[in-house]
Amino acid sequence: MKGNVLIAQSGGPTAVINASCAGIIQEAFKHKKEIDGVYGAVNGILGVLKEELLDLNQEDPATIELLKRTPSSALGSCRYKLSDKEYDRVLSVLKAHHIRYAFFIGGNDTMDTANRVNHLAKQAGYELRVIGVPKTVDNDLVATDHCPGYPSVARWLAIAVRDAGLDTKAIYCADPVKIIETMGRDSGWITAATALARERPDDPPHLIYLPERPFVREKFIADVKRVYEKVGYVVMAVCEGLRDPEGKLLSESKAKVDVDGFGHAQLGGVADLLSSMIKTDLGIKARFDKPGTIQRVAMSGASEVDIAEAYEAGRLAVDKAVRGESGYMISLQRMPGKKYQCAMGMVALGKVANARRTVPDEFINTDGNDVTPAFIDWLRPLIKPGLAEYARLKKVLVGKKVG
Repeated sequence: MKGNVLIAQSGGPTAVINASCAGIIQEAFKHKKEIDGVYGAVNGILGVLKEELLDLNQEDPATIELLKRTPSSALGSCRYKLSDKEYDRVLSVLKAHHIRYAFFIGGNDTMDTANRVNHLAKQAGYELRVIGVPKTVDNDLVATDHCPGYPSVARWLAIAVRDAGLDTKAIYCADPVKIIETMGRDSGWITAATALARERPDDPPHLIYLPERPFVREKFIADVKRVYEKVGYVVMAVCEGLRDPEGKLLSESKAKVDVDGFGHAQLGGVADLLSSMIKTDLGIKARFDKPGTIQRVAMSGASEVDIAEAYEAGRLAVDKAVRGESGYMISLQRMPGKKYQCAMGMVALGKVANARRTVPDEFINTDGNDVTPAFIDWLRPLIKPGLAEYARLKKVLVGKKVG
């Protein structure tokens, strides 16, 4: 089968989503017998609806190579849920441009779109090979060990939290409590990654709160009080998706403009809320940092493992498609053994679409305020080259002479 390739990027940008795009493009260029042109949809599925397609054959090969280390979504992205009528429009555009290979790079909602496009093409008798390429900093796709994009946000946050911890430790006499709010709607994978900032037991972050465990104010205050009395200062990481025992989000935007096409309200404000609790209940000054979207696209903290795996996922997607596969997402599977190795396979799009994976119980401590060593062992190989070594002064006091 010979035809054109379509690439669409959707959802939140990451530090390595363009590496997957580069993998698709460069591999597609190698298959002259099966592939004519390579097109990129402007702003994901919206670009298909509007028939706004970029001719990537016109790009300089050096530019495509540079995509591997360029953050964000070079083709543009969106969060848009197609109506049934719009799926017919999508298929019409694909037919008009002789698209025979479609690659969707994204997360849960993107895989749902890819799955529906695949089924629609089959029903219409149009031969189209659809492959999903995983991408999400939330790391919540099922049937894959981890998701491209996650190792990089994990490394960046570990660096940021370690630095913020040193800041608070230095000036704890004035600013004793620091709360760092991370992204994460339904799962706490991103927040959990901040544990990599610790080198010794009493190093920050001292507390980590994930949405997999209900937030109870009294317990939270007791945790903060205990750490403060022991260490003299407190640094914690909290997930923006924290929920109370009834499952209600602690904080989310009520504005209609902040709700995306899939009905997801914009989250944020948890750290501010918890700071107020600490001030009210303990009478201790508390400050907060909220990295926001910068954490998901920061190439300065990108993992070398992440870049390589994101690229390979894109390359393999093309290889599978030209061999006749369709209706699958590329999956990453960790191989057994002491040395980290990752094998790539495929999983049916229908098993991935709209399903979410949360942090498992074995990765969360019994008190629900930290992660376990098993989680650290699982994550550490993914953030190569790790964290830089910092100095630790002995801090030997000179004897007092005045008293």
